[in-house]
Amino acid sequence: MKVVKSLLLGTAAGLIAVGGAQAADLPVKAKAVEYVKICTLYGAGFYYIPGSDTCIKLGGYLRAEVALNAGGNYSGSYNSVSASNNRLTNYYSARAREDLNIDTRTATEYGVVRTYFDAVFTWTTDFTTGSGTTPGATVYSQLGSTGVSAPNNANAGNISGGTLGVYYAFIQFAGFTMGKAVSQFDAPWINYPGNNFDQLVGGSGTTNGVAQFTYTADFGQGVTAAFSAQDQTQAFQTNIWNTAGITTSGVLGGAYGSSDFGGTRSPDLVAMVRVDQAWGLFQASVAAHDNHVAYYGATEVTGHPEDKWGWAVQLALQIKNIPTGAGDVINISGVYTEGASRYNFQELAATSYSMFGGSGSAYQSIGFAGVSDAVFGPNGQLELTKTYGFRGAYTHNWSPYWNTALYGAWAAVNYSGTAKSMICGSAAFATLTGTCNPDFNIGQIGVITRWTPVKNLTFSADFTYSHLDQKYSGVITSPTLTSVAKPAATYELKDQDTYSLLLRAQRNW
Repeated sequence: MKVVKSLLLGTAAGLIAVGGAQAADLPVKAKAVEYVKICTLYGAGFYYIPGSDTCIKLGGYLRAEVALNAGGNYSGSYNSVSASNNRLTNYYSARAREDLNIDTRTATEYGVVRTYFDAVFTWTTDFTTGSGTTPGATVYSQLGSTGVSAPNNANAGNISGGTLGVYYAFIQFAGFTMGKAVSQFDAPWINYPGNNFDQLVGGSGTTNGVAQFTYTADFGQGVTAAFSAQDQTQAFQTNIWNTAGITTSGVLGGAYGSSDFGGTRSPDLVAMVRVDQAWGLFQASVAAHDNHVAYYGATEVTGHPEDKWGWAVQLALQIKNIPTGAGDVINISGVYTEGASRYNFQELAATSYSMFGGSGSAYQSIGFAGVSDAVFGPNGQLELTKTYGFRGAYTHNWSPYWNTALYGAWAAVNYSGTAKSMICGSAAFATLTGTCNPDFNIGQIGVITRWTPVKNLTFSADFTYSHLDQKYSGVITSPTLTSVAKPAATYELKDQDTYSLLLRAQRNW
């Protein structure tokens, strides 16, 4: 019995020893998971990135829309096949888009360090953009909001294609903004005082952002001032026309010569002062814009005009808490430019107009016009183009679920006497019988109604009417315009009208 007892105790001791050795080999127990915590420093929607003192907010929207009688999503029928009023004209186009933005902020001894990124993934229906000389030889291409053909889209049988766009990508630190952001010249509502329509004239608007280096001073009580150097090539050049390259077909497409930009020399310089308080806001902006061209001819031996600086000034006003209803608001702005026309005809607005309509005295009528920063001719100097305009909107809230905005815009373009002589004295107008004057006005008026049945889900219908007031009169004999399948014929020079409708569903998150 004693022997059995001794064996059992010895076995138990051995098992305990082996078990102790195995326990010593086990890893140390892991720390508890650090769950995401709410960050209250910068408003709703921010969370701490686990393991750091940086707060992050994710946001964006998904949008589906169809544009009727428009030159794309979402623009007017001002040029190309959209304004040709023939078998090439597209009656509709559709688009789906997902936007993603990432906002990070970290408190430091120098103030908040912020980074912001906003990208969009877009799919747009293909549509006809031109015609070849053989019947049916149409060209298909997906166009972006600026009318520029983009690769890897839904054309050429690539039904699952699309595009990626980067709107904003910037760093803010100690009052400085570095990267791609909204221009400091712009009003806070950019291109949209009350509308969804992209091509509203009458002011600057960098919806897609512009590369810049900016310092902003905050004086308290809602008063700020900013000084900025921003890239001019992406969003702040219209045309510098060399009239040596002017043609009749070009003129009828809204181009008064060949585009003749030189390389970059200086960014645009911007200064802005804003007062933003409970009653609304007031902002004054100024910009300087260097016009730098290439050569009179094909090579440097032909010489070139000297640079000329243009400028722009804009005033913007917002009035809130008006007696018509809670949340109702009025946004208005006015602008004047000389040699810096993009500050009036913003980056998504058309800078060439070629619109066809009916006529009782000729084959058809045409209204054409073009926007430039400057014009020059052989051995001449730059003639800066002057523009001015305004835009605004009144938004009324019928209920927490419905609102309507009435909006409008108007812009005028004036060429100098020397520029008019170069344009109208060219062979391009040899077949014109009547008055030659490249000045023009464009007016736009629209109404949009939005329904938000649940939070962050909005359905809207936006109707826009546009009127091109050209200063030409009489008739002009045109060569064949192959790009829009128009025949060689006599056309009456006449003001033109167009309208468009955008239907949109958008979920913000």
